[in-house]
Amino acid sequence: MVIVRRSAERGRVDHGALDSRHTFSFGSYRDPKHVHFRALRVLNEDRVAPGGGFPMHEHDNMEIFSYVLSGELAHTDSMGNSATMRAGDVQRMSAGTGVMHSEFNPSAETAVHFIQAWLFPAEQGRTPSYEQKSFGPAHTRGGSGVTTLLSPDGREGSVTIGQDAVILSVTLTGGQRASLAIGAGRSVFVQMLRGTMSVSWNRLETGDSASITGETVVPLSGVEAESEALVFDLA
Repeated sequence: MVIVRRSAERGRVDHGALDSRHTFSFGSYRDPKHVHFRALRVLNEDRVAPGGGFPMHEHDNMEIFSYVLSGELAHTDSMGNSATMRAGDVQRMSAGTGVMHSEFNPSAETAVHFIQAWLFPAEQGRTPSYEQKSFGPAHTRGGSGVTTLLSPDGREGSVTIGQDAVILSVTLTGGQRASLAIGAGRSVFVQMLRGTMSVSWNRLETGDSASITGETVVPLSGVEAESEALVFDLA
């Protein structure tokens, strides 16, 4: 079964310095039909104006994943980590027993555009940890167009995550195809980041998403010159 949700159906909060789209209930946006999908609890698309951001705040017992699409994002946390992320960079913060962190746009001129997802952890009360890796902008990766960003075991050089989840970036040019196998009992959530793709024979455009359950394969094909989707393979 494939359920498509269009970009305009997402929740939206626009504070000027922060323009955010919420796929699932988050903050002031509440939708009982869209609270989470399996372990995927939050999926936000954020644009932060120059100098804007999120001051120091606390999280616990959540796997937090950030993926920068354009611009820069400066991270600081109570574990002693301090880093600036750029396009193609992936960050995973396991909040565990509790961690304080801040995220800011250090640029004086350019907005930062990034995805942040929260997943329920496989185990609660773990020691907080942090990992970051650069995969480079999606259009520079070449090859099959499928890049493993996060996985439980760090396969293919991916960042590790404390949940039975694999997160992929799929980049396809017009007419290029990919086929993703779905393991028994697993489900997939696809979020379009840019461009247009056919996903399980449904046309998805920028900001659209699809939840896929009870299938064994997800066929994807590029419709435009270059498109990118984020794929969550979830137990």
